[in-house]
Amino acid sequence: MERTLKSLAKEAKSRMKRGFWKECEERLSKERSIAREQGINESKLERYFHAKVEDTIKGDAPDAFYLKVRDLLLSEGEVSDAIGRLTDRAYYDTLSYDEKQKYNLELSERYLRALERFKREYEFELKNKKP
Repeated sequence: MERTLKSLAKEAKSRMKRGFWKECEERLSKERSIAREQGINESKLERYFHAKVEDTIKGDAPDAFYLKVRDLLLSEGEVSDAIGRLTDRAYYDTLSYDEKQKYNLELSERYLRALERFKREYEFELKNKKP
């Protein structure tokens, strides 16, 4: 569904009415104090937080691949056979040799992007939520 200017304006007005920006400001303040306590660079935190708010406004949700990578990393950490574990075996078995090579390269690139995203999220969110 394409978002029109009118619908975007309605969404913005709704965010203002619900106190979205006040909540963001309060959360950022709380995150800053946690970052200070842990010695995390505050400007780095602010950039990360800005990107998260932007994703929320856009309505971006994590894709299934990222969620699979995140679950793997949370349960077992970085493993040497991550690409093998993330491979769709049924699809992989139907590919020719050249297609398999291309698939492996693309999967590796997606994994590295997901790993980078996970590390950012872990640094600012997941690490603080552990019991």
